[in-house]
Amino acid sequence: MNALKILRSPVVWGLLLITGGGALLADELLGWDLGAYFWGGVALLAALIFLAEFVGKGKAAWWALIPGVGLLGLAGSILADALLPGSAAWVSETVFLGSLGLAFWLVYLADRNQWWAIIPGGVLATLAAVAFLDDAGLGRVDSGSIFFVGLGVTFLLVGLLPTPQGKMTWAFIPGGILLVFGLLMLAARTDLLVVVGPAA
Repeated sequence: MNALKILRSPVVWGLLLITGGGALLADELLGWDLGAYFWGGVALLAALIFLAEFVGKGKAAWWALIPGVGLLGLAGSILADALLPGSAAWVSETVFLGSLGLAFWLVYLADRNQWWAIIPGGVLATLAAVAFLDDAGLGRVDSGSIFFVGLGVTFLLVGLLPTPQGKMTWAFIPGGILLVFGLLMLAARTDLLVVVGPAA
């Protein structure tokens, strides 16, 4: 039986909405915290269904990795907020964005024909790093420059990593420009430009 048939059933969706609505109502009226656990569990179950589709069909079902791993991250994000309220806000955002980035990297690893997945994978991983740096408040590290450095590294990886179509050498141009721009921003924000400028 196709695991995805479960998600196509209107009965399943109806039961989920009724049960989820009841859990959220109980949260409001009784001060419980069932809604987060319920919807976190639903996201986890849906993630396992999509991942089972990929495991069953192999790289022909590469697309199932995106909702599968993404929903896995969403479940972790929801449950982190429920288990560690307030203190885990930056964790949940980083976990969700990071899981989406990981999903695209796994798509590329599963099927090298999907080389395009390197770009959203790198961008989302960069956004996860930026979210972590912004919310965790780690010293003087500038998240804006990290964003451009991450984009530059992403395009450089597009040019370096193997694909069935050969090397994507065009990617070195935007990759190099973004990387240099990001490094200059980082140097300016960390007072390194007074050393880097004369040295250059």
